[in-house]
Amino acid sequence: MFIIDIIVNILSTPAILVGLLAMLGLVLQGKPTSAIIKGTIKTIAGFVVLGAGASYLLSGSLNDFGTLFNFAFKMQGVVPNNEAIVSQALTQYGQATALIMCFGMVANIVLARFSRMKYIFLTGHHTLYMACMIAVILSVGGLSGIPLIIGGSALLGLVMVISPALLQPSMEKITGSKDLAFGHFGGFGYFVSAQVGKLFKGSKSSEDINFPKGLSFLRDTTVSISITMIVFFMIVTGVAVMNGGLSDPTISALFAGGDTKTHWLVWALMHGINFAAGVYIILSGVRLIIGEIVPAFKGIAEKLVPNSKPALDCPVVFPYAPNAVLIGFLVSFAGGIVGLLVLGMINTNLIPVALILPGVIPHFFCGASAGVFGNAQGGLKGCIAGSFAHGLLITFLPAICMPVMGALQFANTTFSDADFSVVGILIGNVAQYVQGYGLLAICLVLFALPIVYNLVAPKKVNKEADEKAYSK
Repeated sequence: MFIIDIIVNILSTPAILVGLLAMLGLVLQGKPTSAIIKGTIKTIAGFVVLGAGASYLLSGSLNDFGTLFNFAFKMQGVVPNNEAIVSQALTQYGQATALIMCFGMVANIVLARFSRMKYIFLTGHHTLYMACMIAVILSVGGLSGIPLIIGGSALLGLVMVISPALLQPSMEKITGSKDLAFGHFGGFGYFVSAQVGKLFKGSKSSEDINFPKGLSFLRDTTVSISITMIVFFMIVTGVAVMNGGLSDPTISALFAGGDTKTHWLVWALMHGINFAAGVYIILSGVRLIIGEIVPAFKGIAEKLVPNSKPALDCPVVFPYAPNAVLIGFLVSFAGGIVGLLVLGMINTNLIPVALILPGVIPHFFCGASAGVFGNAQGGLKGCIAGSFAHGLLITFLPAICMPVMGALQFANTTFSDADFSVVGILIGNVAQYVQGYGLLAICLVLFALPIVYNLVAPKKVNKEADEKAYSK
């Protein structure tokens, strides 16, 4: 367990995990030592920069905005949070989670090698979260020990290739290449956003918005995000202050700065700019990672898993459509508010349901990504419609998943991102009716299906490639 603990720490630390993958790719290509060291360190540094930007956003703006919003508008309910539920579950299922995570990554490589879904999922913390949820569900389904590890690893490996596969057609439109895949367990939400976006084909891109000459400065992403978020922070902070926020210990503590208190207007101004600064840091880190991981990964694709693609965390798409990032966040958050109101009406007039509050963190990271996917398929209109649909989805899915969480002994908490809810709903309900080795058999059959399909089903013939080969 000491060794497993070290391995899990490495695998759940994105910077180290992706750095090791980059190093392996460079070694397999036979690169000189200096190039291996340079590529490995720059990849790790890129993830550190990305993580620093995310942490800066979380500590400096997103968490505070969420606290203010809930206070200002007197919202009560469940805020979906991956970290909260995983931290509870790890106390009881830590060992099973660690083993499922380790062998699940091996299962991912096996599927990438022998099926047609050539994706290596590299978002370590999401792998840990999904491993934890699967461990809990299968344990409640009567599995323990080695059968639990085998079934959980098979299921985890399967989800790790299906999620990127769903998104790859849109991902190629976003990046303009086939070198990158998207590895984040909000995949079903982004897929829905892209499909909704397709309804608006022909709409001009969010990145082609024509500003009047006097407003040309808004084409600068940092400036436009700063101005937008300053307005939002001032409105929400102003409402919170009018509702007695300055006399509330939690809210007044936000404005404290050492021995003095910052005026709420100045605080809102700076937090709007801090938000833009966090996004700028994230984009810088992503550019650094892409510049290193794609060339390095060719060694893995050529030697270990032919034609494989690295599936990276959600900020990897942010630089391709910065306007869609901001629009996606705001519209997804609006969708979350509308979804909350609908749940309130259902709870009052039809059946009891959990009221899911719009969490700022999932609506930023997932909503922004949904905006980029919607924009790729349907331009600005697709971005707006797709991210709104995404906001509704990540409100209703956690509400539907809440009974499953209750059956797993987790009350008043649930996962935030779409794939967790989908897997929880599907496998959680199966585990309530199929127990023990029957549940293990289902996991193994599901894992084997993509491999069997690859062996049995006829492969598409690439006529263009055949003609080129023939002409040569």
